[in-house]
Amino acid sequence: MPTEPMTRGAEPAHAALERVRDGLAARLTGRWTADQAPAVEGAAAAMLAGAAGAPLIIDLSGLSRLDTLGAWVLERTRAALPDGTAYAGASPEHLILLREVAYREAAPSARARRFHPLDPVANLGSGVRSLGHQGLAGLAFLGEVVAGCLRVLARPRSFRGPALINQVEQIALRGAPIIMLIAFLVGCIVTQQGIIQLQRFGAQSYVVNMIGILSLRELGVLLTSIMVAGRSGSAFTAEIGSMRMREEVDALRVMGLDPIEILIVPRIIALMVALPMLAFLADLAALAGGALTSWLYGGLSLEAFAFRLQNAIGLRHVLIGLIKAPFMALIIGIIASVEGFLVEGSAESLGRHVTASVVKSIFMVIVLDGLFAVFFAAIDF
Repeated sequence: MPTEPMTRGAEPAHAALERVRDGLAARLTGRWTADQAPAVEGAAAAMLAGAAGAPLIIDLSGLSRLDTLGAWVLERTRAALPDGTAYAGASPEHLILLREVAYREAAPSARARRFHPLDPVANLGSGVRSLGHQGLAGLAFLGEVVAGCLRVLARPRSFRGPALINQVEQIALRGAPIIMLIAFLVGCIVTQQGIIQLQRFGAQSYVVNMIGILSLRELGVLLTSIMVAGRSGSAFTAEIGSMRMREEVDALRVMGLDPIEILIVPRIIALMVALPMLAFLADLAALAGGALTSWLYGGLSLEAFAFRLQNAIGLRHVLIGLIKAPFMALIIGIIASVEGFLVEGSAESLGRHVTASVVKSIFMVIVLDGLFAVFFAAIDF
């Protein structure tokens, strides 16, 4: 509360103690304001000394003015006196100010805990429990997404087609150049290392089999998923998290709209459509890098590379990579959306959840790729 400038002859802060029927009272007079700070502190000290550990009735009816400093000193003094100390004769304005600057005890600092030999085991157990809770939260969110998709199928006119097209453009069209470039370079590197190792056995021509099967079954879809998790998954978390911070998600609910249908369903469908296309383009780019390196580094002509590639791979190798892609897209979309909805009202929280989204998505993509590899090997596909 702003203070009035000090006027000549202004009455300084004063506290007079007197006996009343209910005990001891302190009648305050004068200006309890910042320009009277020494007098305010002296009057407060006099109240504490005169109370001698007994509760006080602090009568504010005689105050000519009270500002934030005076209210804070009064609250500090009241907190230092025993229970039963209370205000009397306070105007509504004084009560509001006293309530705003109410004295609060500082939380005691946590005592430093000594290291215990079982602490690593306890931390591991805590991490496993947290992982289980996050897994259950992801499954619950997946159920909400499936329910949202079913509602959209029941009411096709409610589906936001332009949002889907925009997300496909952002993920596939704008992401294709960087994904193809990285796949091309990785294809070049893997082929070059393969030629070096196979030359020892005079079998450098078999590098075509290696790069063809590796790119189509594993390399293309895995590189694409990791890039999409880092590029589009982080963008999803940041967008939804920013909307949470600005309370736009709550505004959608107030308007009677479902955030899952409006925000999540178009993004996840776009991911599941775009990632297989990007994985196919990454396969082509990796094979192109392998062909170029085989020609320049291994002396294998492009015609011979294409002939051996045709004999080494089949349709099933292409299908294996494309079958994985939608599942990886679903995992990325679910994790990115869950982390976005967990963002709280600070930039630190947003950054933390964006980082968690990328790390968890990449980890789960690699785990899922390993599970698919074991599954396809088991069924000999």
